[in-house]
Amino acid sequence: MPATPHETPPATTPVTTPATTPVLIVGSGPTGLTLACDLARRSIGVRIIDKSVDFPRSSRAKGPNPRSLEVLEDLGVVDRVLAAGSGPLPMRKYRNGQAIADTDPFESSHPTPDAPYAHGRLIAQWQLEEILRDRLAEYGVRVELGSEAVALSEGPGSVTVALADGRSIGARYVVGCDGGHSPVRKVLGVPFEGKTTEEQAMVCGDVEADGLDRGLWHQWFDEDGAVMMCPIPGTASGWWFQAGPERDAAGALVPPSLESFRRLFAKHARLPAELLTRATLLSTYRVNERMADRYRVGRVLLAGDAAHVHSVAGGLGMNTGIQDAYNLGWKLARVVDGRSGPGLLDTYEEERLPVASWTLDITAERLRETLDAIRRPGGGLDSAVSADTTGLGLGHPWSSLSAPGSTPRLRAGDRAPDAPCRDTATGGPTRLFEAFAGPHFTLLGFGPDTAEVLRATEAAYGDTVRAYGVDAGAPADLTDDAGHAHTAYGVGPGTALLVLVRPDNHVALIAPATESGAIGDYLDRLAGPA
Repeated sequence: MPATPHETPPATTPVTTPATTPVLIVGSGPTGLTLACDLARRSIGVRIIDKSVDFPRSSRAKGPNPRSLEVLEDLGVVDRVLAAGSGPLPMRKYRNGQAIADTDPFESSHPTPDAPYAHGRLIAQWQLEEILRDRLAEYGVRVELGSEAVALSEGPGSVTVALADGRSIGARYVVGCDGGHSPVRKVLGVPFEGKTTEEQAMVCGDVEADGLDRGLWHQWFDEDGAVMMCPIPGTASGWWFQAGPERDAAGALVPPSLESFRRLFAKHARLPAELLTRATLLSTYRVNERMADRYRVGRVLLAGDAAHVHSVAGGLGMNTGIQDAYNLGWKLARVVDGRSGPGLLDTYEEERLPVASWTLDITAERLRETLDAIRRPGGGLDSAVSADTTGLGLGHPWSSLSAPGSTPRLRAGDRAPDAPCRDTATGGPTRLFEAFAGPHFTLLGFGPDTAEVLRATEAAYGDTVRAYGVDAGAPADLTDDAGHAHTAYGVGPGTALLVLVRPDNHVALIAPATESGAIGDYLDRLAGPA
């Protein structure tokens, strides 16, 4: 089968939602919107509500990391994200108002055949949310504002969510994507264990400022405080402002304000306070490290900050939520449309809860590294950047959905790599990610001896699986002229290998062609009670 790009359904054929909607999502941040888009493209009826009366203009998270960009590519919006954002900027570090070091932590990062995004993308959170809302509207689904969930009750086959205005919504499943203070989580009574470090506080906001080089992320670190300013892409004079807070005579934190920001800026940047002309979306941030002890209670699930919060070091907050949604979407869709039993939803917690635990650990480690670095002249936020923060190495080989099997480069449960190939039928360039794009499993057959099982699998499971033969110099759907696919998947010369890739682009199964029955066994088990 030749590779085909994902298709955009026409806006004239919206997804219908019955009186009891299949899935109700509470919260329309990046996590909720990602999940809504993933469900809508699978023709699953979905509603998404938010208590806000207007869409927020918060910049907060600075953008998707490489793994989230791969998710956004599959959802069909990565080109919009790349166009609206910018690449990461060099960091200029100051001491006592003097520039002492420039660092570009991504200078040596380049795309590779198996990983097309070398680094993340700077984009204001409100811009990313707008792109995702536009994508969702293409499926006929729009966020319902002014709808605050205050209570829920579960019946035999549905959940009723009561809203603050007296309305109620019935749904077969509810997903709380409603942030760290999640009312859904609180109503469920799910513990949110962890700690809040009161002394590690930061004041934040979006400011308008003139006179600074917008090609740099400016970081003034002194012994008695710090100010950091990063330009917001798509704006002429907008900046993300972060600083160590002022304290009053009693030692209490001074609330963020334009006046306070100006004093901090003048103190640490040694520049005129009047360069800052406006400050909005003000907040005080404290380091919270907390995690829900379970992600599912009956027909209600938690995702994103509703399930875990942690240090901002490494920029993994929004990204972990996006990847939660990507893991949950295909599973929830299969259960809703009756292709899998409800037990499949337990694998969401099985796979993502350990990832959240790891994220709390790695962000705490990155925070310690950064706090240590900024004590020294020339140290800065580049200390929070590591290979771990790309998200590309995260998998779940422990999962019950990861069948035994591996190659020298890959295990079941790992992220499935990309690779440039040639569409044998047309002769044009294509990529494995183009083959994966869409709401289906993908079966890759390396070597001509896999052709028969590919066709047989597609004939038996054509509504679930797309099959592609991958070979170098032999008749196949995808021609691997440069050997990038074979290298990425650890397939040696003359080896006949089958690789089943899940809809969330993680490897489900690796098996020799002689064990082709493993493919059908896996898919049949998935269709039964999980």
